[in-house]
Amino acid sequence: MAQFYKIWLIFDPRRVFVAQGVFLFLLAAMIHLVLLSNPETNWFQLAFAGDM
Repeated sequence: MAQFYKIWLIFDPRRVFVAQGVFLFLLAAMIHLVLLSNPETNWFQLAFAGDM
């Protein structure tokens, strides 16, 4: 475990962090779209359901 820093000699830290950011953004967008596609968890429909 003491030599774990050597992983950064193989992978470029900038590319790793950019790839991680893109992955997390796409994961968040997918989770939001899945929740919005379900009528029970669609917060837009639940928020405006009483106004009609």
